[in-house]
Amino acid sequence: MVNNMTQDPHSTYSSPLAVRYASSAMQENFSSRRRSLVWRDLWIALADCERELGLDVTEEQVEELRAARDEIDFDRIAELEGELRHDVMAHVHAFGEKAPKAKPIIHLGATSCFVADGSDLVLMKEGLRILRARLVGVVRSLNEFCREWREQPVLGFTHFQPAQPTTMGKRASLWLQDFLLDLEEIEDVLDRLPFRGVKGTTGTQASFFQLFGGDHDKVRKLDHSIAEKMGFSRSVPVCGQTYPRKWDGVVLNAVSGIAASAAKFAVDLRLMANRRELEEPFGKKQIGSSAMPYKRNPMRSERIGALSRYLLNLAPNALDTASNQWLERTLDDSANRRIAIPESFLAADAILLLVQDVASGLVPYPKVLDANLAKEMPFMATESILMAAVQAGGDRQDLHERIRVHSHEAASRMKTEDGVNDLLDRIRSDDAFASVRDSLDDLVDPCHFVGRAPQQVDEFIAEVVAPILRERATVQPPEGGIKV
Repeated sequence: MVNNMTQDPHSTYSSPLAVRYASSAMQENFSSRRRSLVWRDLWIALADCERELGLDVTEEQVEELRAARDEIDFDRIAELEGELRHDVMAHVHAFGEKAPKAKPIIHLGATSCFVADGSDLVLMKEGLRILRARLVGVVRSLNEFCREWREQPVLGFTHFQPAQPTTMGKRASLWLQDFLLDLEEIEDVLDRLPFRGVKGTTGTQASFFQLFGGDHDKVRKLDHSIAEKMGFSRSVPVCGQTYPRKWDGVVLNAVSGIAASAAKFAVDLRLMANRRELEEPFGKKQIGSSAMPYKRNPMRSERIGALSRYLLNLAPNALDTASNQWLERTLDDSANRRIAIPESFLAADAILLLVQDVASGLVPYPKVLDANLAKEMPFMATESILMAAVQAGGDRQDLHERIRVHSHEAASRMKTEDGVNDLLDRIRSDDAFASVRDSLDDLVDPCHFVGRAPQQVDEFIAEVVAPILRERATVQPPEGGIKV
């Protein structure tokens, strides 16, 4: 009898990262099919390089492997693994059945980590390329937002208390700078990430040394050639059975940095959304709350925060695994890495999809920004008002005391009465400030208080962002946006 429960995808658990959040491009990269194809690419590269270096491997065998590369029978592989209790050997036998002439030389001299570790590095490298492209997209969107809103004054905050004004573009430049650091980190790891190469069962290359009759140069050439065929400029100089797991920590540290930047961006947006100053895109038919129809909850920013928290907690796991590798290797890393590495990349991919969606559709509300700033601006301008009145002949100490009293009374009204800031009215009605009465509105103009913020944005874009985008003009993220 057919068990329909096993055929219904809704009857078994599926990772939400795959079902709801991550892109098809990143899922395909870490799929079983993609991994299996990379294993076969590694076996083909191994056979071809061994042939080139004089081992008894024929061109016909290599071509047979190439011709059978895409013929993957996963049912047969599962059947073989059930018998052999070894995933790599199940794949070796299945590949050999499709390429019978080449079967005797598949995996010649290699250990399981040749394909397992080799494929991990290939998939991580491609994952890093996908994240790099998504980061470039985010940088482009935030760059445009910074440019457009470079002059819009906005109330600044320190300790989430009102502080000196800045501009919307300048605030956004802080988000942009964080993502540029992530781009730099991802590209640095992409450039430095080594291949495992052919190192043998404990990293000594003993099996290959035997195959090549004690020829050190040929063993070294084999290692270099396979790394090159798999798209790497170098391989690790020394290792045990596996490549050093410290590299997983290096990779996931760079990947998790995206989560820190994204979470900061999302939190800032949520804080501003609470003040009705800035919102993420909101669909015409989007429902903010099942109970409160008026709600416009920043759910995409909240999801960024949720996924970022998950990713940030995955990163230390890689170094924990590295610290627990015994001598030349233990297998207690395998099940852990099989989950942690793909999920880290899927989470980062999902986060950047959301950040791109939000960053490309940010909706500022200038009138609200102006109103919120105006409410606090009289307090910010008290020093300027004091200086202007002193320059007009007033007594600095007397004027200082008057402003102090007026400020506290205005603040008391805001907190205990109707919420109105009447500080300017109080100063305007005080004869001690008659000399600046007509210029008070100009003295509290926010544009006088943002310093070099607009110019800083211009300089940042021209000197830092523009060169980076020019160099990556052809970099485009994979197609597809957020799912839900």
